[in-house]
Parts: sequence; structure tokens; C-alpha cells
Amino acid sequence: MKVIIIGNSAAGLAAAKTFRKYDKNSELTIISKEAGLAYSRVLLPYVLRGKIEYNNIFIRDKEYYAENNIVYMEDEVLEIDTLDKTVILKGDNKVSYDKLLIATGSYAVAPPIEGVKSEGVYHMWTKADLDKLIPLFDTKKKVAVIGSGFVALQAAWAAKYRGLDVNVIEIANRVMPSVLDVAGANLLTDKIKESGVKLHTNTITQKIEKLEDGSFVLHLKDKEPIKADFIIVGTGVRSNLSFIEGTGIEHDRAIFVNENMKTNIEDVYSAGDVAAGPTTFGDKHLTHALWPTAVEMGEVAGANMAGKNIKYRGSLNMNVTQMYDVTVASMGLFNDDHIHSSYVFDMNEHKGYVKICYKNDLIVGACLVGNSESVKLFGKLRTIIRKNIKADCVPEKLENYLDIKIFSSRV
Repeated sequence: MKVIIIGNSAAGLAAAKTFRKYDKNSELTIISKEAGLAYSRVLLPYVLRGKIEYNNIFIRDKEYYAENNIVYMEDEVLEIDTLDKTVILKGDNKVSYDKLLIATGSYAVAPPIEGVKSEGVYHMWTKADLDKLIPLFDTKKKVAVIGSGFVALQAAWAAKYRGLDVNVIEIANRVMPSVLDVAGANLLTDKIKESGVKLHTNTITQKIEKLEDGSFVLHLKDKEPIKADFIIVGTGVRSNLSFIEGTGIEHDRAIFVNENMKTNIEDVYSAGDVAAGPTTFGDKHLTHALWPTAVEMGEVAGANMAGKNIKYRGSLNMNVTQMYDVTVASMGLFNDDHIHSSYVFDMNEHKGYVKICYKNDLIVGACLVGNSESVKLFGKLRTIIRKNIKADCVPEKLENYLDIKIFSSRV
């Protein structure tokens, strides 16, 4: 059997590892458009901040593929012929398959702003982006960051930590609208401002003007312009799936997969940021562009390509990071319009803002802005949310209840 995995990151590597767990002998090929060693995308901002060494981002060495009987190819997939079961590569090379996994991840998108494609305007999504930003963090003084999601605020924190003058520009009325509730966002906003980062919410960037000396002026609607030596854009990502046009593979913004990671086309699977699959809350096709989700989906796909029948339990969004001297985390449903009720722990006793969210008498999510110790609660909640286990206790006793009633029997 010939198995091809397109993609050399979280989902693709997890699939390859799991496939080899069950099938030691079939021909397994990984095709990667991105050259060089596989790396962890989530570690990139920590390199910019100086928290970890550059070489620590790599998660596979050159010997890994040969040691695991994997053919590794650096090439670009132009199209897939699902009838002939071939993958067409750049230069008209073709590779045939019996089973195919599409795990091509996502790419950073730029907002429709005049001048956003100028040299000196960067994303922070790939190692290539990191390589461009490292020397700028060493030599430049002013940076403007467009967006206030995880990637954008991590970039801004790294820049401020390194001593740069930082402006963050967000079109929404608060930071991290998809990661924190209103109260959590307000607390993080205070921390951002305390750090010295200049935060501009409810702000539209109308034009990016590049000056003769290579610096920039960002023209804002109804506000004073902002000067910067370089710009980082962190306004979202999109799935890498242009090459599937004409294949018949069902998709919208991502490829639709079922609980086995199968697409509607026989012997074609998908996983990771490029796939839209089932969630803990019953969504049939939703994308969570998160590293842990990509790994989970890849493991399911790899097992099933090897002949198993493993069903994915559904993705559960969970974000955890540390920035601006606080831990920021969220999981599941946490905005008030998506839940029925919530409980907020005493901020002093629990070392920060910790909100537990309920719907139909079940815990469905949580968010945190505070001490890293509180993240331990998230790990315990993740299990009961996914399994729909009712926490039969008053909220203020939740931590003890989880330790005694649910987790004490673990071996």
C-alpha cells in the first residue's frame, strides 16, 4: 500500500507516527512545500522574546524519516487527481497513492489595507517570518502590530519585552474577541497598557504609507497617524487548500471530514488547520486552528489509514499562553451569549480571574487571566467537558470535587 501525507507539521507528523505504530511496512511518503526541518509554530514568539533558543523550535531531525521508513519530499502540490489517485507536483511530477492525507495547515492572511503588501510588513506564522523578524528586533526601535489575537499580542509582547516602542491596532472594541470574554479582555487590556504597549481598539487602519527611508506611517480613521520602523500583521489565517479545486472534495473554508477524518472522496483524509471536523459540542464541520487539535486529528487519520476504525471524540478549543506577566487561557464556550450561567472564583483566593461556564447544567467552558497555577483546573475540566460529565457540586467546591470524585481513581 502507498500512503501519501501532504504536510510536515503537527497533523501530518502525528498521522505518520500513528500510521507507523500499526503499519511498519507500507510505503509512506511525506510531501512538504516548506523546506527545512519540521518545527513548532507555537514556539516562534518565544524565540523573538528570547525565552527559548532558535534551535529548540525543531521537532524532527533529518534522520527521523529514514529511521521510520518514511520517504520525505520537499515539493509543492499543484493538484490532486482523485480518479487516477495521483498527486501532481510542481514540474509535472506525479506520485501515486492508495491512501492520501491532506494536512497542509493554514497561511496568514492580510486585511484589505492599502500598502499592506509592502516590503517591511510581516506576519508571524512561519519560520521564514521568524527569520525576517529576528534582525529587526535587534536593530529597529518602533513596531506597529495590526490585530489583537494570540499571534498579534504575542508579537507585541515580545517586541516590548525586547525594548521596542510598540503600538497595537485593533479594529474591534476589545482585544482577543475569540479567546476571552469581556471581563477577561478588560483585565488583559490593563496589563497590556501597564507594560507600556500603546493599544488602539475601535481603530481602522486605512492606509500604510512607506516613506523613502523605509519606515512607515499608518493612517488611521479619525485618529492621529502612527509611525513605525516595521509592521507585523496578525489578523487571522486561512486553510491551504487551493490545490483541491476540481477534485470533488467537499469544502468551504476548510475540507469537510467525518469522525474518522475521511473526506467524501474514497481513500482521501484530511486533518489539522485545513480540515473542518466534529467538535465536542456537536458541530459537524468546524475548524479549530490549534496545534493540539491538529495532533489529535492527525493521530485519528493515521490510525484509520492503517486500517483501524478510530472515531474522533471531537475538537475542544483550548488556548493557553503567558504574556504581559499573566497567564491567559480559555476553553470551550465562555462568552455570555453562548452560555446559560457562569461562576467567577474569588480573584484573590484563586490568583486571578477564573470563570467557569455552564449550559444545560453542564460545564462547557472556562477562561482565565491570572496565575499559571490555575491552568491545572483547565486540564481537569477538559476531561469532563469532553465526556459530558456533570459536576455534582457547587462551583466553589469544584477543584476539590474534581480531585476526589473524578480523578482520584486514575491509575
